[in-house]
Order: sequence, then structure tokens, then C-alpha cells
Amino acid sequence: MLAGLVGCGKEQETEQMHIGYFNNVTHPQALLMKSKNTLQERVGDDVRVDWTAFNAGPAEVEALFAGDIDIGYIGPVPAISANVKSNGDVVVLSGATKGGAVLVTRKDSGIKSIKDLSNKTVAIPQIGNTQHLCLLALLRENDLKPVTAGGDITVSAVANADVANMMERGDIDAALVPEPWGATLQEQGAELLLDYDEIYMEGTYDVAVVVVRKEFMEENPGLVEAFLAEHEAATKKIEEEKDAALKTINAELQSATGKSLSDTIIAQAFERIKVSTELNEDSVMGFAQISREEDFIEDIPEKENLFTK
Repeated sequence: MLAGLVGCGKEQETEQMHIGYFNNVTHPQALLMKSKNTLQERVGDDVRVDWTAFNAGPAEVEALFAGDIDIGYIGPVPAISANVKSNGDVVVLSGATKGGAVLVTRKDSGIKSIKDLSNKTVAIPQIGNTQHLCLLALLRENDLKPVTAGGDITVSAVANADVANMMERGDIDAALVPEPWGATLQEQGAELLLDYDEIYMEGTYDVAVVVVRKEFMEENPGLVEAFLAEHEAATKKIEEEKDAALKTINAELQSATGKSLSDTIIAQAFERIKVSTELNEDSVMGFAQISREEDFIEDIPEKENLFTK
């Protein structure tokens, strides 16, 4: 499918790498690599590395389909969707981060356990995204259902930046949010119900992965190898030199968005975000199963068609 969409026009761009990512702490390797220009240094002056920031998975998926980006940091759910819709022409190349989400409640909500979510309103960032699927898995484990499935829990898509105000007004009772919003909401008075390792698969699930267009990978194996080496190096730096890496990541966020995080918030966030190039394939396939059951995708991809060998 992608080959037909991209066409022969990509031939003239073989000496370019187009990388997609979010200005988000769950894509820290991208922020670090972009800030330090390390990927450009690794591939040399004969190859141009371009970085494109996205605000949502579907927009990045469309850019992959159009051939505007070759490699992308993205959530596992849009990665699955891209693989299915492209008939396997977008594949998962590597892991990036795991966990990094919490379930918080409005102060004085009376919610002390998952069972107490009955007849409550729970916010998630986006219908069909990673946190939404994690919430659906949690509800199933506890014999609960959203209103849409005949239950009594209202699940509402709310922009992360709006959750605090809606909690204060009493419009929502709880929220399953990614970092740094979990730490931010706690600082603003929300109460922690479930920490990152109590949400899904003890926090070992992939919250961000790296995908690649198969055509680009086959035509440019050396560039993909160079990218993976630098992705691994960035991961190692975040693990081994966390304080310095977080300062660089925060400075990149400030440069790109005009906003940075407090030292306390970013430190708390990375207590819950685990960087890793290893993929938890079971978590990705679990998300695929829930996505199919919820009709977010038409088919569950085969492992051999979803992951690179």
C-alpha cells in the first residue's frame, strides 16, 4: 500500500532521513538526539536528518503513509493501526519507553479502589489511545464496564491540560493520564489511586515505540542501522546519566514549545517512565487484541508482519 502512495518520488531522497516524534517526555530519545545533533553526526554530512514534531498519532501515521517521514517515535496503538492500514508496510522497529501513566482521582471523590469507579466519570486523553486501552483492561479485570458497553462508568476524552480544571469543577472524578501530567495533577492536589506499575502488565508495557516504513528500511539498511545505534546510545545515556540527560530534554522542550517542566515534575515523571529499546511484544499484541474487540482496528496483525526480524 505505501509503495503505491509514495511512488518513485522517494528515490531522490535516499540521502535524507525524516524522523517523526512528539515533544513529549515519553519520546525522550528523540528529544535528546535532536538537541545534541548526535544522529546527524553519526550519519555524516552526506545525509540530511530532518525532525518533524507531531501532536497526535493519527497525524504521524498519515505522514508515514505519505512518505513524509521514514522513522517515527509513536504510541503502540497508532503503530498497530498504521501496520494494519498499510498492509504491513509500516513495522515496529524498536522499543522506546514503557509505563509512564497513572490513575489519579479528584480530591474528596471517595474513590479508594477500582471498584469505586462505578457510577463515576473517568477521563482519558483520547478515545482509542494507549491510556484508554489500559483503562479498558483495568475495568475488565475488575468486572466493570464503561457506559458504552452496558456498564455504569462514563469514559470521557479530555485534553491533559484540561483535566485539573474539570476535576476542580467536579465534571470528572478520575483520570488515567501519561506523564508528566500525572505528577503535575498530583502537585495540584489530585490523589494517586494506581501508580504506573499497577496500570497494565506491572508497568512493563510499551508506551512509545519506533516504527519504520519497510520500503525505507529495505532501501537504506545502513541508515536504519545508524539510527538504531544512536537510539540505543541515547537510551543508555538517559539510564546512566539521568540528571544531565533530563536537563537536555527539558531544554529541548523549552526551545520547541516555549514551556519546560519543573525539576521536580520531570524527575517524578522519569520515576515512572522506563526507557528501553527492548520491545514487550506481548503488550503490543495485547493492545491489538483490545483494539480489535473495540472496533478501533479491523484485524489483528500477525507478529511476523508487525515486528521487524
